[in-house]
Amino acid sequence: MTGTARRVLALTRAEGLLLRRDTVAMLSVVGVPVVGALVLVAVGGDGEAAARGISVLVGVLLLFVVYYNLLTAYVARREELVLTRLRTGEAGDGEILTATALPAVLTALVQVVLLVAVAAAFLDLPVPANVPLLLVAVVLGGVVFTALALLTAPFTRSTVSTQLTSLPVMSVCIIGAGIFVPLELLPDAVAEVGRYLPLTPVLELVQLGWLGTTEPGGAAGDLLATTREALVPLAVAAAWGVLGVVAARHLFRWEPRG
Repeated sequence: MTGTARRVLALTRAEGLLLRRDTVAMLSVVGVPVVGALVLVAVGGDGEAAARGISVLVGVLLLFVVYYNLLTAYVARREELVLTRLRTGEAGDGEILTATALPAVLTALVQVVLLVAVAAAFLDLPVPANVPLLLVAVVLGGVVFTALALLTAPFTRSTVSTQLTSLPVMSVCIIGAGIFVPLELLPDAVAEVGRYLPLTPVLELVQLGWLGTTEPGGAAGDLLATTREALVPLAVAAAWGVLGVVAARHLFRWEPRG
């Protein structure tokens, strides 16, 4: 094991230990996907509707479990001078930030697995059309919203103000992805802009990976067709991830404001 991997693993274990000691957080790890799956069961519908419902819940998990929790964690570690102390050790800046993010991203992945498992037990879910694409969508979503958390942290003075600074990002993502109002019902210009916001391409990738299409009732494509159709949302999501990381390198603050 390389020095970088060893340091990241050690820091990740420490972050994971803090998470396990948080009873409320651990209950939410299991409770949120189970409750979400039960809601889908109660609503009913065919397998396609259930799969689309799961894609929406994946988006909710990325927003709250990854983005909001990580934003709070980065701000709390900064204000408590934890980040400053970690920088005096062997770990580099990227290793510290990555280790802080990994527990949240892994938690989201576990929740997605639980969500799918519970839903599959009670709903007639279709077989995923492109499993690798489905996995890439969730992992890439974790990267995108980690980057957005890093980008929002410099504008957040305390953990209390995370509710204010995260609200615009979460609201824009939810509206732009058509979670409350389908994009088809929005004005064309608004819908077009929404397709290039951070959450929308991730949900498109989830739907492509599962259903083989993003069109309601559309014909499912094969592995090659879904991969080809995924190129644009993959590029958009990757661009958000790169943009967030590059911007955070210049804007992220490691110490509280004086």
